[in-house]
Formats: sequence, structure tokens, C-alpha cells
Amino acid sequence: MNISISQKIRNIFILALLLMVPLTGLGDELPVKPQGEQKPVIKPQKKPVLIEADRITGYYKQEIEATGNAELHHGDNILTADHMKYFQVTEDAEVKGDARLDRPKDILQGKDLHINLQTEEGRLSEPRYYMKEGKGRGAGDLLLFEGKNNYRLKEANYTTCPEGNHDWYIRAKELEVDNKKEVGTARHVSIMFKDTPILYSPWIDFSFSGKRKTGLLTPLLGYNVKTGFDVALPVYFNIAPNIDATIAPRIMTMRGFMLSNELRYMGNKMNGNLLFDILPNDINTNQTRWGILYQHSQNIGRGWQGFLNYNQVSDDRYFRELTPNLAQTSLTNLSQQGGVTYNGRLGAGGSLSLTGFASRFQTIQDPLALFISPYERLPHFSMNAIKQNVGKMDFELNSSWTNFYHPSLVDGKRMVFYPSVSVPLRNEYGYITPKFGLHYTQYNLSAPVENKGENIDRTVPIFSLDSGIAFDRQTELSGRKFIHTLEPRLFYVYAPYRNQSFLPNFDSAVNDFSFAQMLTENKFAGSDRINDANRVTVALTSRFVEQETGIERLRLAIGQQYNITDPRVLLLPPQVTSGKSDFVAAISGRLTPHISTDTNIQMDESRLWTEKLRTGISYQPDTGKVLNLGYRYSRDVLEQVDSSVQWPIAGNWHGVARANYSLKDDKFLAGLAGFEYHTCCWALRVVMQRFTTATHTTTTAFFVQLELKGLMGLGNNPLQALQQSIPGYTSIH
Repeated sequence: MNISISQKIRNIFILALLLMVPLTGLGDELPVKPQGEQKPVIKPQKKPVLIEADRITGYYKQEIEATGNAELHHGDNILTADHMKYFQVTEDAEVKGDARLDRPKDILQGKDLHINLQTEEGRLSEPRYYMKEGKGRGAGDLLLFEGKNNYRLKEANYTTCPEGNHDWYIRAKELEVDNKKEVGTARHVSIMFKDTPILYSPWIDFSFSGKRKTGLLTPLLGYNVKTGFDVALPVYFNIAPNIDATIAPRIMTMRGFMLSNELRYMGNKMNGNLLFDILPNDINTNQTRWGILYQHSQNIGRGWQGFLNYNQVSDDRYFRELTPNLAQTSLTNLSQQGGVTYNGRLGAGGSLSLTGFASRFQTIQDPLALFISPYERLPHFSMNAIKQNVGKMDFELNSSWTNFYHPSLVDGKRMVFYPSVSVPLRNEYGYITPKFGLHYTQYNLSAPVENKGENIDRTVPIFSLDSGIAFDRQTELSGRKFIHTLEPRLFYVYAPYRNQSFLPNFDSAVNDFSFAQMLTENKFAGSDRINDANRVTVALTSRFVEQETGIERLRLAIGQQYNITDPRVLLLPPQVTSGKSDFVAAISGRLTPHISTDTNIQMDESRLWTEKLRTGISYQPDTGKVLNLGYRYSRDVLEQVDSSVQWPIAGNWHGVARANYSLKDDKFLAGLAGFEYHTCCWALRVVMQRFTTATHTTTTAFFVQLELKGLMGLGNNPLQALQQSIPGYTSIH
């Protein structure tokens, strides 16, 4: 029956008269007999109730019956049915037949609804529910309302698959939903995949909105040739909004029981992460094995920061045998360091930084390739200051004092004092910057060296002249506007020769020769070796910058270094000292919207051969599609090819693979192969990884994971291995 607008307005008006008090939104105050000083009790206000329907009948202040397109509005809740009753005295609502209850966080549908609007208690038969957060949905035999934000379903199911898809779901005798915490709790649960039970649990709880919550996480299952079959059952603790922890009992068939622990915290002035694993008795070695990785940073205030970085393991084979993490298996020196830093202003146009710390290392040795551990610094202090535009000059001071300790080498104390002054001359198209500095180093050693005594020093004056010009023009390529630049640069440095062969080497090493290193004063890192130099570097850089976005799409650079006099300060192994030094070229950027590259080449012109080459190209046309090819070469050191791919195979199937091969040694260094299958609500990943952990030592790990999106992942998650092995890898959703 069609009802006119005027009739609907009349029905609403009649309803308002019937409801009267609820429509005003005011509650009744009931007088209470005074008892001593007791204050009168005020009855809570009732939320207004509004009913719309094609036909409304009822009894004044008793009950309302609505028929035809009936809607009851109570706060943020909307009850829809073809026929409903509302009892004003008890505030109960009844629906016989189909009912729909739309609430802020969910939608409930079913038959034969009875609910009290004030207490939100009642029942709904044949319920179907839809979560507005997390896309969860399900059904059951009976739904019991148990107060605001809570309800319980009997013989229920739950899934995040879209309507009409039941690839996976949980089947439970009872399911409780807490909309305030956005948590579901199920009892006597079977997890169904393709209508086949794959896991049973007497109890599970889960967050259907993705928020953190305390509870049992998904078991982790895997296999590694060093550990055997590996099963972990992690428990997550949401201690506070900024603190959480995970404890994971772990069983390895070849190693025994291990307890893994992680604690994370974050605040306005501090954050940290603690990992602690302990294997009380390795059944393979009969040893107690453990590892601790801890990082903490603290904002002390007024420019001061504190930090602590402490890492230690029980033995050299710990990472190689007990972790599948490729990044950890390659660690050689575990840092144990703590200290403070300060960064602040030094007047107008100036800055001051202070650092103080103590550090040592645990060296992870490969028995077939032993090396010397680094010096410990107990302690180290440094001060760096910059003051700009003082009489058109810039002043800079780099200084430090360090106590170096080593159990088997000469150790001692070292002071470095390096003041410098520069005069930057700039205009809109170029610059010239002459700079003069005096590098002074003083040693107090534990033992005399080469008849020089224990107290020795070194002073090296350093002069440099840096100059450059920038040309630019507007150009257009493939319909896009670019700013094309040409930036020639000339760099000269002079430092006289000082015999430094008798000095200890606490922290110096030869910098990797590169385009950026060509334009520096010292080719050595650290402060124990200062190169003698009388050389000129000529460089040219050209860039293509997208005019609309400012993004640098392509950079081309070439450079040539000329030694006017041959350098004499060397570090082993012997270095080339010809007058004409190496030629360096580099190209990097995004050649097309889908192709990017980063290539560097170093050539020895005196011998007409390549010293070093590092090149890589990546093709990534879309999410889930990436192809990487790389090549690395260092004369007489290494020659490797590295390729990796993530690519669709057919339909929802994707393949993943990576191969890192040493041409010099004729062997695989690392490899990975597997596949992924993705749908809208679940994913399957199967991956095998093999990599070198030490000289003549490799390990193989298998990853199998079934991800039920929005609920859990069953198995051992390979995402970390895929992200480390395949640059540009993306998880498909």
C-alpha cells in the first residue's frame, strides 16, 4: 500500500503524541526520601525514540505497533522491519519475521528479534552479522544481546571472505563479540579451509579490526637443515599502548626447546627493542646457547640524546645454526656501545655537536677465515663545531680523544685536533671555495714503536680548492618537461708527505674508490692515516629533473683524478700510485616509469682495464611484478651475478626466485625459489631458501604459510626472506 508524504507526517505527529516524554529527550526526576545527608537520585535520561512506518497504531504511553517499511531510530541504532512493536514502559522492541539492526560498528540481520533499547539485552534467531571494521561477517543459530557493545552467538561461523565466498571460515560452538575492544572470542573452534578442518582449538580470540590485543598468536611451522622441524607458539602481550611483548616457546627436533622473547616500547622521550632467546640444552651440542639484541634511545632534553646498543651471543655458530634470518647470519661484529650525544646551536649560523661513548665488539669468527677484531674504545669523546659567515669566512673544528684497547695489539690514547677555515665565494651560477686546515694527531701508546717512544705526534697541513658551475635549460622528452643541468666541477687538494708507517692503525682503512670519494681530501677513513696529496679531480654531472614534481629522473656523472705527484702514504694491500689515476663513471635514476638503474664503473687507464664495476637494473611495471639483474666485479677479489624476480605465472599464481652466483668461485652463494597464490581473502606461500653462512658452510630453510586474511597466518612466514632477497618485492593483497 502506497502512503503519501502527508500521511507519513501525520503518522509521525501521532507517534510523537503517544511517546511524548521520550521525544522530548528529558527524563523524570523521582523524589527519594531523605536519609541523613543523602542527595536525591536522578533517573538517567532516556534516549529519544523515533518510529516511521506506513501505518502506526498503539496505546498512549503503553505500546506502538508499526507496519510497512517500519524504522525505529534510537540513538545511533536503526531497527528496520516490515512489522514491529515498541513497548514504552519497558523500552522493549519486538520484531516477528525479518529484522535488520544497523549499529555504528556492525549490521545484524535475522528473524524474531527481541531487544531492550535501554539495556541492549535480548535475542535474535537465525542471525547474520557484518563487521564495519575489518570486513568480518558470519552467521549462527542464535544471537544473544548481552549489553551495550556485546553479544554472543551460538553455533556460529566467521570469515573475512566476501559474500558468496566461503574459502575459509572458523566454526565455533560459541562466539562472543566485544565491539568496544573490537575483539572476537570463540570456543570449541575448527578452522575450515575449503570446507576441510585444518586446525582445532578449544579457544581462540582475535581482533577483527586489526588492533593490537593480548592473546595467542598463530603457531609458526618450518624446517631448516640446521634445526630440523621447527614449531613455535607465540603469545602476544599488549602491556600498554606504547609497550608490548611476545613470548614464543619453540621446539626444534634437532636442537630441543628454545624460548624466544621480544619486548618493544616507545614513548615521547625514549624507545627501544629487546630480543632475548635461550636454548637451555642444545641436544646436538649439549650446550646452553643464547642471544641478546638490545637497542635503546633516550631524549634527555635540551639537545642531549642517550643511546645503548648491546648485542651478544653465546657462541660463534649461534646465528648460522639457530636463525633463518639472512641479515643476522652475515653479522661479523656485534656492537656493545652506550653513550650520549649533544646537538645545538653555536650562535647565529653555527652548530655544535658533542659525543661521548664507550664501545666494544663481540667478533663472530669463521674458523676457516679468521680475522682480527676491531679496537675497543674505552671511552671516546668528540667535539665538532661550525661557525659560518664570520667576516665572510666559515670556521670548522673536528676534534676527538679516544682510549683504544686491544688484547693482542699495540693500544693507547689518541687525540685529534683539526681546525679549518674556508672562504666560500658564490653567485647564482657557480662557486669557488678555498679551504685551509691543520690536522694534528697526538698518541700516548702502551709500548714504544720503531724507536719513536710512546708519545708521538703528527701534523699535516691540508689545502683544498673546490669550484663548480651549474648550467641548466628546459627540455622536453616524451611529452614531459625537464630541467636539464650540466655541472662541471674542479677539485684540488694538497697535503705534504709525512712518514706514518710507524704509527699504529686503530681505525683507518682505504675508502672504496667512487665518484663521491674522488671529491674528498683524504682517501683514508679514520684518523690514523692522512694521505699525502697533490692531485686534481675533474668531474661532470648532468641531471634530468622533472619540472612539475622536482623529482630527479636521471643522473649521469663522470670523473677523472690526476695525481701531480705520486702518493707515498699507503695501507696494505699495495695500491696503484700512477700519475693518472682511475676514471669513474656513474649512471642512476629512473630511465622510464618502470625501469631504474644504478651503475658505477672504475677503470685503471694506465693498464686499460676495469678495476671495479657495480651495475643493476630493475623493471617494475606494476605491484607484484619486479625483475632485478645485477653484476658486481672487483679485480682479483670477486665477480658475482645476482638476479631476482617476482612475477605472475597464471591467474592468481605468482613465482618468486633469486640466484646469487660467484663466477670467480664457480658456486651459488644464495638462492631462493617458490610460489605464491593470492585470492581476496587468503594466500598461500611456499618458499625454499639456501644461502652461505660461512666458508664452505650453507644452510637450507623451507617456508610454508597459509594466510587467512584478517585472521591469522598458519606456518612459517617467508615475507622477511622475500623482502631481503628480492628488491622491490611487494606483498599482494
